[in-house]
Amino acid sequence: MKFFKHILSLVMLLLACSCENVLDKQPLDKLQGENLFSNPEGVKLYMANLYYQLPIEDFTFFRQGFNWNTGDPNNGGFAPAMITDEAVHTEFGDFIGNDDFQWWDQGYKLIRDVNILIDLIPTLTVTEEERKALIGESSFIRAYAYFGLAKRYGGVPLITSVQKYEGDVESLKVPRSTEKETWDFVLKECDLAVANLGDSWPGGERRATKWVAYALKSRAALHAASIAKYGDRSPLSGTAVDQKLVGLDKSLAATYYKAVIDASEAIINSGKFSLYKPSPATPEEAATNYRLLFEDPNNAPEEVIFIKGYARPGSGTGHNYGIWYQPNQTANGWPHPGRMNPTLELMDVYESYDKPGESAPLLTSATGSDQTDYTGYNPTKQYKRFDAENDIFKGKDARLWATMILPGTSWKGQKIVIQAGFVKPDGTAQLMGGDPFTLNGKTYYTYGAADRTQYSGFDTWGGNNTRTGVSFKKFLNEGVNVAPGWNQTTTDFAEFRYAEILLNYAEAIAESETGDKVKGAKALNDIRRRAAHKTDIPLTINNVIRERRVELAFENKRFWDLIRRREYHTVFNNTMRHAILPVLDLRVTPAKYIFIRTNIPRSNPATFDYRQYYRSIPGIGANGLVQNPQY
Repeated sequence: MKFFKHILSLVMLLLACSCENVLDKQPLDKLQGENLFSNPEGVKLYMANLYYQLPIEDFTFFRQGFNWNTGDPNNGGFAPAMITDEAVHTEFGDFIGNDDFQWWDQGYKLIRDVNILIDLIPTLTVTEEERKALIGESSFIRAYAYFGLAKRYGGVPLITSVQKYEGDVESLKVPRSTEKETWDFVLKECDLAVANLGDSWPGGERRATKWVAYALKSRAALHAASIAKYGDRSPLSGTAVDQKLVGLDKSLAATYYKAVIDASEAIINSGKFSLYKPSPATPEEAATNYRLLFEDPNNAPEEVIFIKGYARPGSGTGHNYGIWYQPNQTANGWPHPGRMNPTLELMDVYESYDKPGESAPLLTSATGSDQTDYTGYNPTKQYKRFDAENDIFKGKDARLWATMILPGTSWKGQKIVIQAGFVKPDGTAQLMGGDPFTLNGKTYYTYGAADRTQYSGFDTWGGNNTRTGVSFKKFLNEGVNVAPGWNQTTTDFAEFRYAEILLNYAEAIAESETGDKVKGAKALNDIRRRAAHKTDIPLTINNVIRERRVELAFENKRFWDLIRRREYHTVFNNTMRHAILPVLDLRVTPAKYIFIRTNIPRSNPATFDYRQYYRSIPGIGANGLVQNPQY
């Protein structure tokens, strides 16, 4: 079994034995390094704890924090996608709050733990090769930790060795570094990791390699570059701004974009990575390939650079995507399914194959002129009529079909029924409720079936049915019938994959005067060709961002893309998100489907404030730090 799965198993062992008993029996700053690190199992035990604490935004990352798989029904799987334009929760309409997605205390705990190791490395009796590997791994972990802090808080205290309390609390207080100093430290630690880590680990263990460190640098440098270029879109003021604890000078953008390009090119030019199944013959094949990439990323070693593994169901080493997000009809007795609802905003972004290089909003009227009409059903409108519930999606990018369960498609051997109502022969619509209707001896039901276990859309009962018109598919395994309990899913998570590196590379070239535009365009179009597109499109920032939204959907990247590019406050400015309602039209024989663009039922507008580009720093009364603006 791979190392990262060992990590989770070992950490659960630690928890069962109590971490205090295993690692904290003596003060950790007095830990005898030789005792713990003198044998491979000691190293593995300590490294397992460090890797487990990494701020990987995966299947157990929710607004409450990381590694959240305890099953809190009051939060019901509220994932980061649900505060973006990617999705909404079936029940909850919350937007981002001050206490959401924090990572301060946990971040500095990880930094303390890795600093213990870094301080001990010079004292260990190990080979030079082993010493280099420890330096490389610990540098990668520390870089990852400070990246997790920097993108939330801006400039933070840079603590690079274990602090020792000797009776003076004030001497332990470290002021915030500037945001520039913090990002530069992250990139420097990545460079140190690259210099000391090898290409791989014996037996393929899931530990940081030089390529993983390059991938982290590519991601982190892009975040910093975007803040430098676009920070003035959201002007902030106050002490933290005056002291440059938040914000980056625009002149720094070029340097950070160059770092993205160099790190990405190191991976691209290594010849060790490529896209998984890059040349499908048809869109149907492309959809299958894309779906399989996420069902089990272990089957795509050419694309996946770093995997977080889940070991066994029913324990702290499983997760809950399989039970939270599968459609209601395949809940298998679980009381809270169907909770990730992709928005119409995301559906509209996907290209169609006949018009490459532009978004293809779903057309619901004969004139195609109602793309911003969300007022609901209009009996005088000339709706386009479709023979099947998913015909409106025909010709759209294969990744839409692989990312979402569309109405009328099959999942786990069932036709997934998603219907919002019907239009009676007299033109009146019965939507979102009401009694069955009989016409010519046939009975029609609002939600497409008589029994609540036989449909997956719009009914408010239990909060189990999508309210956007489609259900969620990406990461779910069609061949696994998930048991109705906590942490039953063991799908692994691809934390870094080659497609993201290509997109980082393309964006950095498009945004700067650095880099080869031809190579940047190739990176962009290689990803599109994996989705069965045949026509190349030019390298523009709009094309890159659209491709990021499609390729990286639900991988918890959109939240940070909106943050780093300072676009959140424009995307969410008293903004309603939208749904597509499949409705059976009984005015024609045989009955056909029409689709209604509308505000998502039972939802409220959302607004993003400037201050939310940074999280509030906790505990300033005790730690004496300068607070972020407007908190």
